Amino acid sequence: MVDASASFDGNRLAASETSPRTSPVGQAGLSVTVGDAAALATYAGFCGSALFAPAQSDGWIRNWARAVHPDIVVAALHMEDEPVLALALEVVRRGPFRVARFMGGRHANGNFAAVAPGWLPMANAAAMRSMLAGIARARPDIDLISLERLLPDLDGAANPLAALPHFPSPNLSLGVDLDGGFDALLARASGKRKRKKHRSQTRKFEAVGVFRRIEARTREDVDRLLDAFLEMKEVRFRKMGIANVFGEPEVRAFFRALFSEALAETKPSFVLHGLEVAGKLRAVTGSSLSGKRLICEFGAIAEDDLAFTSPGDFLFFDNIQEACETGFAVYDFSVGDEPYKRLWCDVETQHFEVMAPLTLKGRALALAMRQGARIKAFIKNSPLIWKLTKMLRRKAAGQAAPASEDDS
Repeated sequence: MVDASASFDGNRLAASETSPRTSPVGQAGLSVTVGDAAALATYAGFCGSALFAPAQSDGWIRNWARAVHPDIVVAALHMEDEPVLALALEVVRRGPFRVARFMGGRHANGNFAAVAPGWLPMANAAAMRSMLAGIARARPDIDLISLERLLPDLDGAANPLAALPHFPSPNLSLGVDLDGGFDALLARASGKRKRKKHRSQTRKFEAVGVFRRIEARTREDVDRLLDAFLEMKEVRFRKMGIANVFGEPEVRAFFRALFSEALAETKPSFVLHGLEVAGKLRAVTGSSLSGKRLICEFGAIAEDDLAFTSPGDFLFFDNIQEACETGFAVYDFSVGDEPYKRLWCDVETQHFEVMAPLTLKGRALALAMRQGARIKAFIKNSPLIWKLTKMLRRKAAGQAAPASEDDS
């Protein structure tokens, strides 16, 4: 492990070894440590009292490390030898560049690094720059630290990484305000229409056979629901003409371990739900629990004879109703703006992104990635261009008609 304290100005890095008791960033007793995979045990201990988003939890980090075997960097900011902020990152290759990012890549959404709640009022840009400079000193091979899809706040606590230069993420995150309960929500969101559709779907399911909503409570349940989801998603992505982000064996092993391990928790932090009709799973969602938020991390429907009934929407209805009954404040659809989400959404969250170049190469990559984010935002914020883009994808994949939008 390297112990470093440093300054960072976004263009030039200067780091010097120092006693953990010194304060090069204007706060007495502030220091930075940077380690590798061996530091994950310390990170796990810090998470016992820290505030963090699901993709920065000990369970997520540990299972990703086991399944993927990434090049790991764990950086921690200390106050009087006690950790107050920690970043668990993986270093990946992007062409000739090395980029440090949140573990999980595109699967890590709504990110919020592990932080001691009591220290948040003292968080500032100098402290954040100190941590980045510590990483630069310990790992001079890293060109860029890319922290994407960051939450502006978590249950009212401001994200300390917002003190660094940042810019809006190209994708919105949509959610549902659950204040007042399910009846109050429906009163605000075309409730009569939603209830009528739900009853109609129920009749259609009953005409085919027995139907039920399932929550995975055993490892066998996890395997069955995940197998169904992965098959659904593979078909979906093929029709859309885009790469299957769930296709790699390591990624599948990660999610299997993540949801299986959560079963042992008193209140599982990750949970799977499914809609079964006539003995077959027609829709599956995977969710995380984060403070006052229930977050739909992913979902999919079967492209079969019942797809026309919108089984995904039926499952969302029941999931949202249960979230209200359980006392959550927000049902979060996570990243992505889709019509089926807009049927419920009354909360928009603008994530932000931090790109901190550590080398001249990294500076060039950061400029290119930021420009790419601007282009993506422009495309997705133009309904006509976005519709044309999706149509071209489908044509390239040999699909003449649009695939169902009833999943995520």
